[in-house]
Amino acid sequence: MFCPFCQTEDTKVLDSRLLAEGNEVRRRRKCEACQKRFTTYEKVEVSMPLVVKRDGRTEDYRADKLRAGIDVACKKLAVKTEQIDRVVGNIEKAIMDISDKEVTSSDIGKLVMMYLRHLDPVAYVRFAAVYYREFKDVDQFLNRLKEEEKHFKSQPTKDVTVEYQT
Repeated sequence: MFCPFCQTEDTKVLDSRLLAEGNEVRRRRKCEACQKRFTTYEKVEVSMPLVVKRDGRTEDYRADKLRAGIDVACKKLAVKTEQIDRVVGNIEKAIMDISDKEVTSSDIGKLVMMYLRHLDPVAYVRFAAVYYREFKDVDQFLNRLKEEEKHFKSQPTKDVTVEYQT
């Protein structure tokens, strides 16, 4: 590790601590040349599959898009940031379980709906209203939600603990 002050490569690790549920390491370092101290962070980088859009295009998976959609659905609700973080982590784990190469945006949307359904019913309906944009009236929307509800009830869900191997 190069010293950010004098650019010498001769640095020593003084202390290491696990952060973020073991997915990140904080290291306190000291430069042997200039004696200055600094902190570095190591975080696991996971290669996510490509997302296949409805029109057939592919794009890189972007956690910020997933997070933004969930944030909008949960806006002004009694949902904590930690709960949203856990949902995002669980969805990302499920995406990697589906495929390491490609996953459809439809699969991601269904995962979000499944987790939001258990997190907050209002957030679930909000997300569904945006996710299923093709409705002409309220009855169509309600019928689609009833179909999804039957599907979700037939599928056991569990709260997945996200663990990344380093």
